[in-house]
Amino acid sequence: MAQVVVRVNDRPYTMECGPGQEQHLLELAQLLDSEVSRLKRQVGQVGDIRLLLMAGLTIADKLADALRHIEALEDEIGGLRDARMAAIERNRQQDDRVAERLNSAAARLEDLSRELGGPAE
Repeated sequence: MAQVVVRVNDRPYTMECGPGQEQHLLELAQLLDSEVSRLKRQVGQVGDIRLLLMAGLTIADKLADALRHIEALEDEIGGLRDARMAAIERNRQQDDRVAERLNSAAARLEDLSRELGGPAE
């Protein structure tokens, strides 16, 4: 396990993380510290625990909103995928109908050609 010292609310905290995750942990701590600083400017110094709780809840709220948005986008993608597949199927059916009509027209032309005494191919 790697150890990283992060600073939140001007206090150092030694944290452990997996190898190679140090930078990510520092970025997460920076995100938390930024939210704590923003809240401290708004409500003042109301204690570390309360500030951390408020910051955590604010970040959790943003995460919940992002997850709802992602879910809505995934639903939209699913709907678009279904619409695309339906359009592909409609096009395939239309291609089949056109091919049938062309084959029918070709057969009628051959019949007419034979009736008129022309060479049939």
